[in-house]
Amino acid sequence: MTDRDRAAGPRRRLRRLQRRLTLAYTLTTLVGVSVLSWLVIHTDGRSWRNAEFDEMLRHAAVSTSLIYYTDAGVQLDGLRDDESTRGRHQVFVLLSRTRIGTPAKGVADGAGKDTTGRTAAGRATDEVRTTGAVRPTGRARPAGPGGLDRVFTSGSRSVPVSDERIAALARTAMDEDVTVREEVPAGARTAYAVARPFYHDETQETTGAVVVIGDPGLRMAEHTRLTYAVLTGSGLLTLLAAFTGHLLSGRSLRPAWQALEAQERLLADAAHELRTPVAIMRSSMDVAGTDPRNLPTHLPRIRRATDRLTDVVENVLTRGRLQDSAASFSPVPLRLDQLVEDACGELPPGRLTLTLRLDESVVDADPALTRVAVRNLLDNALRHGRTPGDPHGGAEIDVSVRGHTVSVADRGPGVAVEELPELTVRFRSRGGGSGIGLSLVREIAAAHGGTLTARPRPGGGAAFLLALGPAGQARHARAGTS
Repeated sequence: MTDRDRAAGPRRRLRRLQRRLTLAYTLTTLVGVSVLSWLVIHTDGRSWRNAEFDEMLRHAAVSTSLIYYTDAGVQLDGLRDDESTRGRHQVFVLLSRTRIGTPAKGVADGAGKDTTGRTAAGRATDEVRTTGAVRPTGRARPAGPGGLDRVFTSGSRSVPVSDERIAALARTAMDEDVTVREEVPAGARTAYAVARPFYHDETQETTGAVVVIGDPGLRMAEHTRLTYAVLTGSGLLTLLAAFTGHLLSGRSLRPAWQALEAQERLLADAAHELRTPVAIMRSSMDVAGTDPRNLPTHLPRIRRATDRLTDVVENVLTRGRLQDSAASFSPVPLRLDQLVEDACGELPPGRLTLTLRLDESVVDADPALTRVAVRNLLDNALRHGRTPGDPHGGAEIDVSVRGHTVSVADRGPGVAVEELPELTVRFRSRGGGSGIGLSLVREIAAAHGGTLTARPRPGGGAAFLLALGPAGQARHARAGTS
């Protein structure tokens, strides 16, 4: 398995986790929106239903109030011209046969004659169910079983409710002396029905009932439009929630992605940096193994490789600290000049000309990280700042401390200002090295709220300037990047 395959495993798991978080967020939103949509649609439908029944109840109440009795019988003339019987609802008036047993209780108009033109004496032997005066035929129509005659019908029957059902509603309202409201079958549809009894003016006996039939489809069109709007809005809101959930899950997993990338960089640094010194040590040991008498000649090379290996491990661990949480970053008041002097004292002996100009300076910095940064600058000067033309390969290094800035200058080939960003990228070096040293110095400077810059040195060479932030700024800079 390659390194890329190993890295792809955690990345796949993070992507899978992001998809699961997005799905969970979307499903949660979908359930909430669905419940809310159902409540809105159900509440709106019930309000439309109640409004329809309320209007039908009002028509039934008005219609029963317009029915009255005289000596000529029941009077229905007020129903013809009233708005309650000319609207979109159907109004039926049903009269009981058994409860109007005298001729005086027949159906009559306001002139004292029934609708057939007979007087009260002429109606003495007539059956009431044959006196449908308010219908064009002049005769009442049987409304079904139960001894009820339909004596009034408004408009055309647009809702096909059976006569038996209408008669049953009227009979229930009369027998129980209550107003009945029901949903009744009307062919393949459902209709609303309200039945209200009416009474004889003198005896207060229930003599009939008014039945109002309504078509819910005429008024539910607005409810249907609302339903479509709510469902469409719910779908769009769910899609928006899915998109938002994807963004939020990605943002919440950003620290995990950063930690994974930091771990990959750390492993890459370790693998890249350890490869060279380990190879040197192995080759030296192999050569020395073939001729043990030449071992002393290979020991310095092995020692240098060991020192390099130690530096690599220290740099990799330092980078790990920088990539870790802010808990591992501990800035304290620090004598910068003394730290630089100690670091210069650890330089290996050899053909080295070292000039120190150290001003007393106190900075707010992490001692371990600052020491690593100064060591890396000195190591860079030793490796790449050897004086050109010196047959012994000696190096001339000037180190100075002024304020919060450490300057390390050499007599090497020099570096242009525009080349510094490339030199501080990992695995890029002007002399064939890994480039991790300068990149680590740049990261340490940034963690302290400072910078790493380079400039040409008069007379040849380059000067690298590590500027640390003033006291108190290091904590703020680290907090802003954590």
